[in-house]
Amino acid sequence: MKDEKTSIKRALISAFDKTGIADFCSSLHELGVEIISSGGTARVIESAGIPVRKLQEWTGFPEMLGHRVVSLHPKVHGGILALRDDPEHARDMEKYDIEPVDLVCVSLYPFHEVISKEECTMADAVEMIDIGGPSMIRSAAKNNRYVTVITDRSQYPELLKELSETGGVSPDTRQRLAMEAFSLTAQYDSQISAYLAENTGDKFPGRLTLSYNRAGEQLRYGENPHQKAAFYYSQNAEKEPCIGRAKMLGGKSLSYNNYFDANGALELVKEFQQPAAVIIKHANPAGAAVDENLVEAYRKAYFGDVNACMGGIIAVNRPVTKDLAQAVTETYRRWGKQAGAGGFFAEIVLAPSFEEGAVDIIKARDGWGQNVRLLEVGLFNTGTSAEMALKYVVGGLLLQDRDTVGINDGEWKCVTRKKPDAKLEADMKFAWLVCKHVKSNAIVLARNRTLLGAGAGQMSRVNSAGLAMQIARNYGGAAGNFDTSGCVMASDAFLPFPDSLDSVAEAGGVAVIQPGGAKQDQQVIDKADQLGITMIFTGTRHFNH
Repeated sequence: MKDEKTSIKRALISAFDKTGIADFCSSLHELGVEIISSGGTARVIESAGIPVRKLQEWTGFPEMLGHRVVSLHPKVHGGILALRDDPEHARDMEKYDIEPVDLVCVSLYPFHEVISKEECTMADAVEMIDIGGPSMIRSAAKNNRYVTVITDRSQYPELLKELSETGGVSPDTRQRLAMEAFSLTAQYDSQISAYLAENTGDKFPGRLTLSYNRAGEQLRYGENPHQKAAFYYSQNAEKEPCIGRAKMLGGKSLSYNNYFDANGALELVKEFQQPAAVIIKHANPAGAAVDENLVEAYRKAYFGDVNACMGGIIAVNRPVTKDLAQAVTETYRRWGKQAGAGGFFAEIVLAPSFEEGAVDIIKARDGWGQNVRLLEVGLFNTGTSAEMALKYVVGGLLLQDRDTVGINDGEWKCVTRKKPDAKLEADMKFAWLVCKHVKSNAIVLARNRTLLGAGAGQMSRVNSAGLAMQIARNYGGAAGNFDTSGCVMASDAFLPFPDSLDSVAEAGGVAVIQPGGAKQDQQVIDKADQLGITMIFTGTRHFNH
């Protein structure tokens, strides 16, 4: 038999999610399809007045073991797996009275939904491991030359349309549905494996399987126009505010780089308990500030580097009010000319929520208001998921814990004679959190809980410090009348030599926060004491490659 359009005469239906199943079966019945089903699915179909052939009557074998064994029977899998043009298969089917099944429609037990509940026990989880459903799906998907497999109610309309218009199902449709079926069962098994690994405390199992769903269609392109790309979200996305659960309230569709930068902005702004605003550009903070007034925090963040903030990602950790929306849209008119910036626009404004009217104010901004992406990510008090951090390398994948260490000041140690007062300590905490999100080697200058300059991604820590100084003086200083006098410096890793402090003193810096741990720590401490600089060792390093 050549691959060709196949008709559907007999369908086996088993749906845990019964949404729309009665209407679907009604349409199949009108097309002359015999329906076989059991249990609750059969009752729903019957109650809609649709004839149903009971699975137990068809197989001649009852349900048993509390519904654990229903469809695991040779008649079921023989009818699905039989090659219609194979003489040996035809003889077996006749000998054992096996009737062919042309359509298998199954929705699986909601394993992930059940384990997501706090009260879920291991016994609850085990009972939600579907056995018969995946077996029927895999059998049908394997034999897609003859059998059509449906695994989600979103597929009902397309199948019914094709059957109504052509009287059958094309090979391309059957193969695509089979691919989706195997993707589903692979994901299902990966969720079970991950759950069991988590419960046994095995973070790094011998085999790693990942479970993600594509969000919408493919992206226009990837990091560069010649690269294709798509965004996939985790089913754990609901466990914390993240880009995977963000709702678009306006603007163009997100690009590959938008997703990456928006994630960086959100992860940084989530670090702060007080009202905060950050502006990210190319995965690094161009601006960041904390203030009791969110509008003022945004204004201070903008002055971190007014040139780099152009086209950046704005993220705040409080709802966007009308006042903040107005401030964002008026940045250029209100402050941009003073800063020497050639206008201002944002790619994204991201927040827990947007107050009524705030979205309209941003959308009404001439030039870019209609295009700016507005992302609502939900409340920030929902905790942190147990997801791991992944990095791809050619031929492999690196897996590690996420760096969720924030202000672990219980482990901090002031190692100099000069101790910080409350205001200076607040600046040091702010600088340390921002530095954590700057690409290594990372140096951050801050004052008044405001980012003055960041040196990111340099091969030399000295060069990173020089870059941070240059940005603070040339951009932040010119824009907001800030200077580096009285600033604090944060370094994501230890300062290896005492001379690292010379540039701090030259800039008028009064404090340094760093992990410590260098061979020359004592020499660095002595130099800080000589210069009258306060220094804190955090005991924690924050490399961010």
